[in-house]
Amino acid sequence: MPATLAPPDVLLVRYGELALKKGNRAVFERALARNIVEALAPITNAQVERHFGRLLVIPARRTREAARRVQEVFGIKSVSPAWRTTRRPEDMAAIGKVLLDEHLAGRPDTGRITFRVAVRRADKGYPLTSVELEQALAPLVLPGPERIKVQLIDPELVLGVELRSEGTYVFLENLPGPGGLPVGTLGKVLCLLSGGIDSPVAAWLAMKRGCRVACISFHSYPFLGESSKKKVADLARALARFQGKTRLHVVPFADTQVAIRDHCPEAYRTVLYRRAMQRIASAVARREGYQALVTGECLGQVASQTLENMTCIGAASALPVLRPLVTYDKEETIDLARRIGTFELSIRPEPDCCTVFQPRRPIIKGRLRTCLAAEARIPLAELVDRAVAESELHLLDPTD
Repeated sequence: MPATLAPPDVLLVRYGELALKKGNRAVFERALARNIVEALAPITNAQVERHFGRLLVIPARRTREAARRVQEVFGIKSVSPAWRTTRRPEDMAAIGKVLLDEHLAGRPDTGRITFRVAVRRADKGYPLTSVELEQALAPLVLPGPERIKVQLIDPELVLGVELRSEGTYVFLENLPGPGGLPVGTLGKVLCLLSGGIDSPVAAWLAMKRGCRVACISFHSYPFLGESSKKKVADLARALARFQGKTRLHVVPFADTQVAIRDHCPEAYRTVLYRRAMQRIASAVARREGYQALVTGECLGQVASQTLENMTCIGAASALPVLRPLVTYDKEETIDLARRIGTFELSIRPEPDCCTVFQPRRPIIKGRLRTCLAAEARIPLAELVDRAVAESELHLLDPTD
């Protein structure tokens, strides 16, 4: 056996929630396989084989980079770069020993590392049980007691072996995936995307639940410049990494805001802005076939997000409104924004449209009848129709 190994042959992909879909599992597996191939396209061509309880991804090249990319695909519980081998314990151990030796060579000597061999014997025709094979492999791979301490429960390092009817695989890494469901399996939604921290995270969470997410943003030219529009486009492009090409609808909103400023109670401006956004987003969604709206609203976070105000705002939508962050606190949302790569974009100092003509004392407990009376003073239907007609559509590619 050479001192080093060639790159891994395959990626063993495990899924979690998909396994509960019973009769519909094949539909979800096929969607997951398509999403993996699409995610890997900028890196390498790849084949995906569906086997019971596993997907086997075979990249043409750059297997380790492919593994890191597959980690971001929704529906995946974990992924392991793995080496194929024979069913002979000696061949499994030969690969395992090199993997373990390479790992130890690259790790500082800070004391003994806890370790175990873990065998999953999906092929029940194999003559040894999982425990018997673990006991046979361990003495063949261990380098000696000075670096390794065998520990069966919660060890730092696990050498994995999977015996399956389609092949035998050895691996050392078990990289966590995001979980959830494959994008596209639960329909299409439209996310109201601002330049803030919350709405991109809400869009990501909707993707995690299997939705394909398009975005809509509102731009208040000439009160806001092109840099504000570019910030939202950059956020939508960052989100596209998790689902592929993403549609962004950019809506001119200044005329609606001016009408609300000039004819409606000042305290209700923000609530009325958001009601108008819901109407416009609903019209775009109906035209494009989106099935629900998604917002980044969080209960009690700002004045417009009290129960009363959220009720007033949601009443303007013609579609269901999904609020994935409704119970999150700000630190939880920030942590998730950092993890998915949108936080640094979100904190770029660019105002969004809701800061235009902001009221000095926003209403905390808005009333729907007051909103309706205020809207009766402006040509709201005309403003909504014009905003929808003048909206721009951008198709954003994560590789641009």
